[in-house]
Amino acid sequence: MEQQRKLTYITIVYWFLLLYIVAALVWWFIALNKQSAEMVDLKVEHLLPGSPEYKDELKEANAFRKRKATQFIGEGSTFFIIILIGAVFVYKATRKQLQLARQQQNFMMAVTHELKTPIAVTKLNLETLRFRKLDEKRQMQLVQAAIAETDRLNDLTNNILLASKMENETEKHFSEPFDLYHPVAEVVRQYEGRYPDHQIKSLLLNDCTVHGDPLMLKLVVSNLLENAMKYTPANLPIEVKMERNNRFVFLKVADFGKGIPDEEKGKVFEKFYRVGNELTRGSKGTGLGLYLCSRIMRSHGGTIKIEDNLPQGAVFLVKLPAA
Repeated sequence: MEQQRKLTYITIVYWFLLLYIVAALVWWFIALNKQSAEMVDLKVEHLLPGSPEYKDELKEANAFRKRKATQFIGEGSTFFIIILIGAVFVYKATRKQLQLARQQQNFMMAVTHELKTPIAVTKLNLETLRFRKLDEKRQMQLVQAAIAETDRLNDLTNNILLASKMENETEKHFSEPFDLYHPVAEVVRQYEGRYPDHQIKSLLLNDCTVHGDPLMLKLVVSNLLENAMKYTPANLPIEVKMERNNRFVFLKVADFGKGIPDEEKGKVFEKFYRVGNELTRGSKGTGLGLYLCSRIMRSHGGTIKIEDNLPQGAVFLVKLPAA
């Protein structure tokens, strides 16, 4: 709400200053043009109508009047265009900075929650193991839950650190040829254990060799699956599918959530951006996962895009050059 008030105030001040500058520019044009016309009229009054040079001098005075009017119009139009371009640039930059500040504030609140939740759950599980005598099966369940929360915490910290490195352009990826099947299969197994209530339907292919950093591409798969888990109800499956041809290797991660509106399909890859209104959004997250996916794919010479799933949901399509 505070950011919205600031934006409203800036908008009012912006339009007031812009209209004032335009009005001042018009006033100076009228004043200078009037002054020029008075100078010409004064010069014409001093001409002798009967002299041989009268017509030429009158013609020259009128030409001078037109040149000055053209000069004022040209200079005024140039200044107006420059002022307008500068004003639009400043206004857009200010709006962008306020939006970024709001997103960063929301990110800090989200990341605080995301950090506290796995820590609290892990601590509770360990204290339960410490103070209560449980059978072996229940102990293993608590240990697995603690490991899953630790994995979540590890993924979150990796996302934050990698986003910071990419922002400073200090992250350099190791590149080697490898079969994409292995990192994808490993991440799918991890998420099957981490989210036993969700069903993952996977159709993976061997011999899908690509060039790149296996750890970075594992992070892409992990973020896409984490995103699918957030928005897909527990009774609906998540689909992971690999395809290939002579030139490219494809990875599809499909969910059956609410889907992503067309106007937001490009925005979700922006840093800190999250679908929906900040006040009504129910899903957790930091707005870094899809941003990192986009940056990593770009650094690997690949692409990532979103398609609509049927009957509902979204499909994230990753395309990498085949080695």
